[in-house]
Amino acid sequence: MGGRMKDLRALHGRVAATPAPEASIPSAPPEAAPRAKVRSRGADVGSHPLFRQVSVGRAMGQVTGLASPFFRTVSAVDGIRAEVEGRWVDHFASYDYLSMNGDPRLHDAATAAMATYGVSARAARPAGGNLALHEDLDAALAAFVGHEAALVTVSGHATNVAIIRTLMGPEDVVLADALSHNSVFEGIRASGATHVSVPHDDADWLDDWLTANRHKYGRALICVEGLYSMDGDCADLPAFVEVKERHDAWLTLDEAHSFGVLGATGRGLCEATGVDPRRVDVIMGTLSKTLCSCGGVIAGSRDLIDLMRYNAPGFLYSVGMPVPSAAATLAALRIMAAEPERVARLASRGATMLRLMTERGLETGPCAGHAVTPVIIGDSLRTAWVSNGLLEDGVNVPCMVAPALPDRSARLRFFLNADHTDDVLERAADLTAARVRASREVRL
Repeated sequence: MGGRMKDLRALHGRVAATPAPEASIPSAPPEAAPRAKVRSRGADVGSHPLFRQVSVGRAMGQVTGLASPFFRTVSAVDGIRAEVEGRWVDHFASYDYLSMNGDPRLHDAATAAMATYGVSARAARPAGGNLALHEDLDAALAAFVGHEAALVTVSGHATNVAIIRTLMGPEDVVLADALSHNSVFEGIRASGATHVSVPHDDADWLDDWLTANRHKYGRALICVEGLYSMDGDCADLPAFVEVKERHDAWLTLDEAHSFGVLGATGRGLCEATGVDPRRVDVIMGTLSKTLCSCGGVIAGSRDLIDLMRYNAPGFLYSVGMPVPSAAATLAALRIMAAEPERVARLASRGATMLRLMTERGLETGPCAGHAVTPVIIGDSLRTAWVSNGLLEDGVNVPCMVAPALPDRSARLRFFLNADHTDDVLERAADLTAARVRASREVRL
């Protein structure tokens, strides 16, 4: 068993050392290097290198007796509790940050809209699926964010891809924070632009690089996030705005996890830092988190939104947002605007969770105490063991392990909701600390 485990850990180490997809982006457009001849590998999916990662994960589970901590079946949801794998547990795996998902006003809005439009938009928006409901949602989001115009899309991930793919080309450069979401890197690949990885939240490094290299490129786009979902920290937005203005660059702010979370009324990082949203060229967000739906949004100048309406592939060639999703999003937005106390309650929960975890000696990295609290364990097998143990204890918390991130950064991620109570948070912190301590004694 010991030798087999040693071999398995060695194999796991090789897979974990394989760069995540975003880390393998070329620093120059693909056309810059000739294609090398490769031997055909046939059509066997099992020979694909990514399938090897799946196989290694299964093998580790079989050898260690660890059940997979992923794709757990959720059979029912009741606020901050959920039925997971057949038992009711405290749920920390939900993006329902403001605890609006079960609000009957969302259900009523979706039902009323379906009575008017049916369920589907039935066509792409340019070709017959442009509902008045969509236009109302566009306008409401633009007004709430504080930009001239906005456009909703059917996929949050595809929104970043569409923005970068549409704005940038082979003569351009995209400077993305090293911890940016996968969708940013996929957009860079699709655009053919040069990719530069910016050390996390380092505006000074970015300033120096642009000073030395800006003249080599046509357009420059800087990508940062309002709330980084891995570490739970925020971008230094005022500094990045100053840098982009000094170097004639565009700035895109990904508010997927910060919309509804940051700022006194949930308008995001601009509100939290006092930056005029119009100084940020592109603000994007997802509708699947605070707004309890699915899809994405792009906000910016009228010129930008017109450009996207007629050119962004992810919008132009996709059906309009489904009716119940659009109606529920609009209702959630109105509730959030009318009830800012939800935002304040979430802020209190985030600060409490960070305090509880740090008091128990758990590693939380640069977490700022908002809607995401990581607990860094630093070993993928032990992280999965802790996550599984917590589920047995009645706490469902997702984990991130290699190869999605380096093995030394393997972690739990607690997503906080406004309705989590202090008692629930304290219980989760106590159980987590106990499981982390026990993991150090387990032979894996």
